[in-house]
Amino acid sequence: MTRRGHGEGSIRHRADGRWEASLQIDGRRRTWLAKTRTEVQRKLSEAIHAHETGAPLSGPRQTFARFWADWLPGMRTQLRPRTWTRYEELGRVHLLPAIGKVPLARLGPQHVRALHEGMVAAGLSPSTAHHAHAVLHRALADAVRWGLVGRNVAGLVAAPRMAEHQMQTLSEEQARAFLKAAQGDRFEPLYVLAISTGMRQGELLALRWRDVDLEARSLSVTGTLQRGKGTLTIAEPKTLRSRRKVALAPQAVEVLRRHRQAQIAERLAAGPLWQDLDLVFANEGGAHVNRDRLIARSFNPLLAQAGLSRIRFHDLRHTAATLLLAHGVHPKIAQEMLGHANIAVTLDRYSHVSQDMQQDAARLMGEVLSGPRLPA
Repeated sequence: MTRRGHGEGSIRHRADGRWEASLQIDGRRRTWLAKTRTEVQRKLSEAIHAHETGAPLSGPRQTFARFWADWLPGMRTQLRPRTWTRYEELGRVHLLPAIGKVPLARLGPQHVRALHEGMVAAGLSPSTAHHAHAVLHRALADAVRWGLVGRNVAGLVAAPRMAEHQMQTLSEEQARAFLKAAQGDRFEPLYVLAISTGMRQGELLALRWRDVDLEARSLSVTGTLQRGKGTLTIAEPKTLRSRRKVALAPQAVEVLRRHRQAQIAERLAAGPLWQDLDLVFANEGGAHVNRDRLIARSFNPLLAQAGLSRIRFHDLRHTAATLLLAHGVHPKIAQEMLGHANIAVTLDRYSHVSQDMQQDAARLMGEVLSGPRLPA
């Protein structure tokens, strides 16, 4: 065994055939074992690098559960409350039971595959398995960055494919029938905005009057309603592009004017019981609207009243996008209205509409190239 200075480490070939690396740091001796000298040298180099950069060292006995307990609390400042809660749930329910006891340094692709197979065997959806994989990948990416492991083993295993939700959209006639059924409903303006602007449900339920300019016929999307542990809060929009200004159709302006007058009367009737949150769409006491009650008590009954099949509220957004593109609105404008990250998302998600637009473009080019017809 070659002796080295403080913080440099040493390597030796053990009598049992394995290779051992050791490192003396702050009076404490750390050791790593491997079958080959190359592998143990890699582990030693990673440990020395972690020590030099101030990152925590992963000992051979540190389990994934121990790492997770250190990593997850630090994510609170980087994630939305609802997202952090989802991370915590995926870790507690799926990751820790499957790989919590595995030493972080020994975590391999086979453990990740076993995690996937166990979730599928338990009858969980591919989407849940996909999300669990994504969270694991993010956690291990930090472990690599901190020098705790040399590679992200989650990146070596293909993530389970997400289950695709069937997009359902309303035709022009169906959209009119739905809005006709909604006339006089407490949430009529919510549905008018959903179909005419394509705003997300969370964005609509977080909309505040200070973000609405009826004279300029526009509104600003500045937040989204998120559900935490028993609470509803307004968080930052989903992405940077989600923070946007949206023009309002004349029908939307008119229905919002009526809605504001009705809400003022409702507020006066409630008196001191009214919660002044400045919400455009509030419950009878001025507080945030419960999404489940909205769907069960208003949205689904209105669909039935209009003679329409049941769809998701989010499909109103798909309806708006489809109508915009089908009527020749430039995809870039549609992207900005919808708040997509880039135009590729818009074109890819609504490719069925862009295909029809291509047919129209092909016919137009045919007319251009044929030129004016000569008289007989």
